[in-house]
Amino acid sequence: MTPDPGTVRDVVAAVLLLSGATFCLLGAVGMLRFPDTLSLLHAAAKAQTAGLLLVLAGTAVQLPLSYALMLALVALFQLVTVPVTGQVVGRTAYRTGAIDPERLVVDELGERLARERAATSGRDPDGGGAASDADR
Repeated sequence: MTPDPGTVRDVVAAVLLLSGATFCLLGAVGMLRFPDTLSLLHAAAKAQTAGLLLVLAGTAVQLPLSYALMLALVALFQLVTVPVTGQVVGRTAYRTGAIDPERLVVDELGERLARERAATSGRDPDGGGAASDADR
């Protein structure tokens, strides 16, 4: 006895939708529980994106192909914009002092900003004298 294709599609959609809702819920819990800006960004970006993609996949399973392609465009837009938004928010938080640099394992942005400040002031980032043309 073969299972009814409609029933299989319903089960797959239900699993995807429930998984997506769980990811979204865990992302929301992370937004409430995490202490610092970077952790909040991680919860918002990773869990919410994964949850939305699963919900879109579960919805696409139930819809005709033309609508499923539209949902794929929504998913693509989400995958393109979320990392950019997270980068911008993270940089803004760092530059405004909302992030404690002592909690960072690697601080690449701080090193880069120090080099840029040194280059604009004509000094090396270690606080030495004026940089020569060979150093630039």
